[in-house]
Parts: sequence; C-alpha cells; structure tokens
Amino acid sequence: MKLHNPDRRDFIKKTGLGLAGMALGGPAVLIRSRPQRPNILFIMTDDHAAHAISAYGSRINRTPNIDRLAHDGMRFANCFCVNSICAPSRASMLTGLYSHAHGVIDNRTRLDSSKPMFPQLLRRAGYETALVGKWHLKTDPTGFDYWNVLPGQGMYYNPDFIEMGERKPYTGYATDVTTDIALDWLERRDRRRPFCLLLHHKAPHRNWMPGPKQLHLYRDRPIPEPPNLFDDYTGRGPAAHMTKMTIAEHMYPAYDLKLPLDPANEQDAQYWQRMFGRLNDQQRQQWEAAYRQENEQYLKHPPTGKERVRFFYQRYIKDYLRCVASVDENVGRVLDFLDEKELAENTLVVYSSDQGFFLGEHGWYDKRFMYEESLRVPLLMRWPGVIGAGAMEHSMVLNVDFAPTILEAAGARIPRSMHGRSFLAMLQGRRLQDWRTAMYYHYYEFPNEHGVRPHYGIRTERYKLIRFYGDIDAWELFDLEKDPQEMRSVHAHPDYAGIRDRLTAQLYAMQKTLGDRGE
Repeated sequence: MKLHNPDRRDFIKKTGLGLAGMALGGPAVLIRSRPQRPNILFIMTDDHAAHAISAYGSRINRTPNIDRLAHDGMRFANCFCVNSICAPSRASMLTGLYSHAHGVIDNRTRLDSSKPMFPQLLRRAGYETALVGKWHLKTDPTGFDYWNVLPGQGMYYNPDFIEMGERKPYTGYATDVTTDIALDWLERRDRRRPFCLLLHHKAPHRNWMPGPKQLHLYRDRPIPEPPNLFDDYTGRGPAAHMTKMTIAEHMYPAYDLKLPLDPANEQDAQYWQRMFGRLNDQQRQQWEAAYRQENEQYLKHPPTGKERVRFFYQRYIKDYLRCVASVDENVGRVLDFLDEKELAENTLVVYSSDQGFFLGEHGWYDKRFMYEESLRVPLLMRWPGVIGAGAMEHSMVLNVDFAPTILEAAGARIPRSMHGRSFLAMLQGRRLQDWRTAMYYHYYEFPNEHGVRPHYGIRTERYKLIRFYGDIDAWELFDLEKDPQEMRSVHAHPDYAGIRDRLTAQLYAMQKTLGDRGE
C-alpha cells in the first residue's frame, strides 16, 4: 500500500508563526507553531440533523454547548455524507473510502477490519486511541488501545456495553453513561502520549427516548412545523411516493410516539417492551408521569386528519429534541473537562453526525434519501491557535475527508488509497484552489423497512441530479437555488436540458474515477 507521508518539518513550517490566511466567511487566522501533536476528540452523534443545532440557525431548538465549538472554532456550511445510513457512513469516516470500496454498503454488512482506518494509523504514529459508545459495524473494533461500545444500536436506558470483549451492564441513561466512560478513560490515559478519543453517542437515533432530566422539556410550547409537513410528492418521481417513513402512517404508536401500548399490535409491543423493559421502577414512574396527561387527552379525544399528523409530529420532534438536549449537555461536560485539565489548547475537537435526518420535512422521519435534510451533516471543529474563533467555511467537504484531515493534523501518514482529501489547509485559513465543486452519493440498502429505493447522484453548488434504480427507473433534477426544499424536479423541463446532460456526463465520469459501477 502506497502511503503519503508529509514531512514533519514541512508540516510545522506550514503551521508556524507568521503564516496568515483568510478564513472563508470568518476572521483572519494566525497560525502558531506547536511543539507537540494535538490530541483528537471526535464527538459523533447518530442522526443529528444540522438544522437541529442553533449554530446552524435552528428554528426549533438551542444547543449552547455544541455552539461553543462554532463560537471558538469553525462551522462548515456544506458538509455532506456519501451514503446516508449508519454503518456505511461510519465506515466511510473511519476509512476515507466510499461505500463500494470499504464494502459496507448497508447496515447488514460487516466491516472488513483489514481496511486501513485512521485510529489504527494514529496508534502506529504514537497516539493512544480509544472508542466509547456506538460502533455498529458488526465486528470488534480494531486499532484502539481501549474500546467500550454499545452492542448493535444499544439501549437508551440501563444499557449494556462491551468493554474489550466483555459485556457489562450499566445503570443510567446512555448519553450520560457514554460520557462517564469517556471521561473516566481521559482521567486514566497515558499522559506521555497524545490521545485520540472517539466519543460516539447513540442519541438522537430512533426511538428517541429522552433522558430523565429532559422528559418535560418543550412540554408547554409547540415546535414550529416545517412548511412541507403535508407534502403530497407532486413534482417528484415514484421513489418519494413509495417510501414508508411518513409521520402520518409509518410510526409505531408506543415504540415511536410513546402512546399507550395496544397488545394487539404485536410488532409495536415487541419493540416497545425491548426498550421500556430496561427501565427500573424509579425510571418507569418518571416516564409514565411525563406522558400520562397528554396520553389520556389523546385517548379521550383522538385527533383525526391533519390534526392527527400534527399531534404525531409534536410528539416525535419533542422527543428527538429532548435527546439532542441531553447530547448538548454532555458535550458541555466534556468541553468543561478539557478546560479544567488544561487540555483544550492542544486538542482538536470535532463534532459531527453519521448523517442528516428528516425532522418532518416532506412529512418524513429517518434519512437515506439524497435530499438535503438527509444528505447534509453538521461539522464543527475547534483547535485553538490554528482555527480562528467564529470562522465559517463554505467549501464542499464530505465525511470521507474526515480521516485524511485528522491524519494530516496529527502529522501521520495518509494512505493514497483514500478517496477523501485533507482539508487541513481550510482550518488554517488557506484556500485550496483545486477543491471539489461537486460530490458523488450512492445509497444501496433495499429492500428495507422504509422502502427507499437505491439511488446515486451528483450535487453541485446549485444543482442535484439523482438516478433511482432497481425496481424503478427514474431521474430527478433539482435547482437548489430556486427550489431549496426540493419540491419539484425539473429533469424533463426543456430549459434544463443542457444542465441535465452536462450533469449526467459528470455523474458517470465520477463513477468511473471512483471505481463505482453504479447499479
């Protein structure tokens, strides 16, 4: 395997005193030399949509601790995933490869541990490495000095963890417990070595069970609805019509919406008992008290039509945001720890999610589609002395870029096989003249419970072209400048014929370059 090994002296020179650059959308950055390699703290959540972070302009919630990273560091306005589903996205972040290359094309496929992953490479370069929280790649983690992970998706309450191969039960709420384990490791680590800690939360993944401290959050106020909550999918191809992830029809009443359980609904009862059965007596009492009054009113006067959908939306989005609030609180705990231990100045903190999520847009929950809410992911990075406070970056970055960027920041070797590119220069406030202006996406998992058809596509700054295949044959083209909510495809519109043909040729050229056969 050919490796790129940037000269360490050259790296220090590039980040030395006197090198100034203009951060795109942010202040000038003065880069100072660093006598030691940075620690790496990579915080990742599951299904955290960028538009549920106040630093990204959320109109539905506040995230003051996550916002600290944007205030003190850089916010990436255009970060995207290359396959919007959990396991493939996580594999891309670790390997810097697209799904077809690392092999994890869906949630059913096991990660090939022989693929080079950035934690392994950092460990070889002298870092102490740890993983705490969600793994979800159907194999034991490799390349870590310490790992303690949730089995599969994990449980919200009183979760089991697998610590270095040994399964252990914990009491408490998963987001709190995950943070407790991570902070304990940071206390015990080898202080002679820089560290790389992957702190990966389960939340706010389905079924959105809030922590005990957040159960009553948003209780007395409605959350604003997205303008296309009642989308009828006119103007789109068949894929949007065929999906099974609508708030109106496809949520389980007890498992998803926390309504009283109907034992006759066997699937709902099975799912809910698996989660609710984890609660101890005190937790169960808190839980039932939090939902009792609303549930009694629902049973007395069950809403119908659009009011039913509105009720479901409010129940779903409030629980989702309550899970986010717990994450935000625990991000604050970790950042406070770095401050207290005088680690913040030499720690690169990364906050992201494995993919985006639909928060009622198009009437949906979940992800998978190449549409914006699912495709876009948050990315916030803080590195004092390198990243200017309040910086903004508008260039198009992808989750396959995370691995090479972290490796270069650590002065470690970057495998030439990685599809992603390091954007370290952007953190330093420098422009990359040959940076991408278009991205490639490919979603594979079908059949699945949500019925989203496999598709691939290309997104530029203004346009998005999507090809659905399998049991359907359909194309969609969106003008994101005129139609940012992607309500009407213009693929067949004569005014867009030239753009359509150019993007189609560019899409196939990208597939050839990446070695993806498409369908």
